Formats: sequence, structure tokens, C-alpha cells
Amino acid sequence: MTLKQQITEDMKTAMRSGDKHRLGVIRLMLAALKQREVDERIELDDVQVLATLEKMLKQRRDSVSQFDAAGRDDLSAIERAEMVVIEAYLPSKLDEAEIDALVTAAIAETGASAPRDMGKVVAAVKAKAAGRADMAVVSGKIKTRLAG
Repeated sequence: MTLKQQITEDMKTAMRSGDKHRLGVIRLMLAALKQREVDERIELDDVQVLATLEKMLKQRRDSVSQFDAAGRDDLSAIERAEMVVIEAYLPSKLDEAEIDALVTAAIAETGASAPRDMGKVVAAVKAKAAGRADMAVVSGKIKTRLAG
């Protein structure tokens, strides 16, 4: 079963159980996936679905920081609750040691030696860590490694 099919099945389960909050978030997720399919005229595979869910999660994180800065804890709580539902569909996150190992392997694999090679290394790590690591953190680690 693909990830998209799993999300659709979970929507049906949420409808049957009457879990309105979860149902609403799942419908938002399916709408975002459908929008991307229509815009790009493609059928999304699991990697593309994960990328879309990661984007939704990033949007929620940005909203939470803005709501917190504005003192809107009520709206921030809603966004955090949505994040929990979205994160349930993402693979488990890599820990620091695993990220470091991926970065080291990618640098060796691409033969990168200077900051100008950062793009190649980021692309190599992104392929292996899709949906499992915050790419901003990964980019910082790569930049530090290549600069030093």
C-alpha cells in the first residue's frame, strides 16, 4: 500500500470513528497532494508524497513561530496539533550520529573538498535522508565540514 493510499484509508477510519480533528488534517493533506498532482500533471509516488508532507510540516513550524511571537497561543496550539498528525506519516527522524555518518559518506562519495562542492553533497544526502532529517541542519553540518 502506498503512503497516499494509507492516508486515504486513515481518512475513512477517522470518518467512521468521528475524529473530526484528525479527519480535518488528513483532508488538508490529501488536498495538498491532489493539488500538486493537478498542478504538475503527475501521479505522486511515496518520495513525492513525503516531500509534500515535509513542506506542510515546515509551513506549520513557521506559523507556530509567528503565532508565538505574536502571543497567539491558541492558534499556535492548533498548528502544533496538526503537526502531530502530519508527523505520524513521516519516517522516524535520524539522530545526530546518523546524520553525521550520512554527511561523511556523501562527502567521500562525491569527492567534495571545498564549499563550492556543497550542492553535490546536499543532493547526495537529501536522496538518502528524504523526510527523515531537517535539511537546514544537514546543510549546516555539510557547510561546517567542508569549510574546515
